[in-house]
Amino acid sequence: MEDKLLIKIAMEAREKSYSPYSNFKVGAAVYTKSGKVFTGCNIESASYTPTICAERVAISKCISEGYKDIEKIAVVGSNVKTSFPCGVCRQFMVEFGKDMKVICAKNIDSYEVYTLKELLPNSFGPEDLE
Repeated sequence: MEDKLLIKIAMEAREKSYSPYSNFKVGAAVYTKSGKVFTGCNIESASYTPTICAERVAISKCISEGYKDIEKIAVVGSNVKTSFPCGVCRQFMVEFGKDMKVICAKNIDSYEVYTLKELLPNSFGPEDLE
C-alpha cells in the first residue's frame, strides 16, 4: 500500500477522535504484511491516565483480530507540525517489530518515514527476555 493512501486513512480515523480535553486529534492506520488495515484514534478520559493514543488503539485492534505481521503505521496529528508517536507508543510498537516503518505526517504531502529502530534506539523488547 502506498504511504500516501495509508496517511489518508489515518486522517479519516483522526476525525473519530474523542479529545475534548486537549482538542488534539490524532489518527493512526496500521498496515500488515498480509494486506490488512486497522485504524485508531486517540481517546481521552477526564482522569487523563486511562487516555489511549491512536497508535495503540490501531495496533490493539490489529492484534485482537489475530494479526501480528505489522509492516507500517501512519500517524497524523491535528496541528501544523509533523506528528510523531509518543514514547509510550514507541515502546508498545517495539513489541511487534523494530523494523516497522513509521510514517509521521502533517498531511498527505508532508511526511517523514523512519523505522521504529531509528525512533527508539536501544529499546527493550521481547528478545531481552530470552
